[in-house]
Amino acid sequence: MSPPSLLTRALSLITLAGTLAPALAGPIETAGDKSRYHLFHPTPRAQMRELITDRPDQTESPISVDAGHFQLEMDLVKLTYDRNSPDGVRTEEWNVAPVNLKIGLLNDVDLQIVFDNYLAVRTRDVSGRTQRATGFGDLSARLKVNLWGNDGGRTALAIMPYVKFPLSASDLRNGATEAGLIVPFAVDLGGGWGLGLMTQVDFVSADGGGYETEWANFVTLGRDLTDHLAVYVELVGRVGTAPGFPWQGQADCGFTYSLSRDVQLDLGCNFGVTRSAPDYQPFVGLSVRY
Repeated sequence: MSPPSLLTRALSLITLAGTLAPALAGPIETAGDKSRYHLFHPTPRAQMRELITDRPDQTESPISVDAGHFQLEMDLVKLTYDRNSPDGVRTEEWNVAPVNLKIGLLNDVDLQIVFDNYLAVRTRDVSGRTQRATGFGDLSARLKVNLWGNDGGRTALAIMPYVKFPLSASDLRNGATEAGLIVPFAVDLGGGWGLGLMTQVDFVSADGGGYETEWANFVTLGRDLTDHLAVYVELVGRVGTAPGFPWQGQADCGFTYSLSRDVQLDLGCNFGVTRSAPDYQPFVGLSVRY
């Protein structure tokens, strides 16, 4: 599949999701129905949902941002360290302020602009030779379409097609168009417990040209400890069609702390449980809603 073809299909999927969003969201609005709100007719603050983020765990939330509102989610700083890769290369990567800007388009649809921002990567091969690269990372767009559960119920489901734009190739970017589909599902278990499940398929650029497919599955269990503090644990597994692609597994944990109705801090760490996954990824993050 060529890059133009992949980009066309990804954009078509996003366009289709946006077109079908009103029908997928539920029945025709009533006088008190939030579905009448949109980007240029924002949801009143009194009717807004509680702050729900797609971070800090890797399992995305199926809940979208309220129509006409913005939500900024970011790592203040994130370290990825890997010293046990199968090829013997040691990698240390600092990612400073990667952001996800979310824009509420409709009551059940938001647009997300994801930018990796500034990266500083240092690698050392088996011979001891060290290489360094710094600069900006990739830029992606995602569209979250909530199918049910946005404003009530014990379960929620969404679909999230995305496309990574082909910025010029560099030591930190492959310069290829890539795309995929994310499907998050959430269950309110009661008693302050919540379960998140997600599956994801990615079409990624292959070294020899063309594209390979990768699949990932996620499960996260969260618990509210107080009105402001929550904790989660998570398992992640990833496989792919590329020759010799090793199964990658991670076990994650972290905390969130709500400073206010619209501001949340978080911290955590993702740990590799297979040699092919990074050893650890500690991070500190911030989410703000406007």
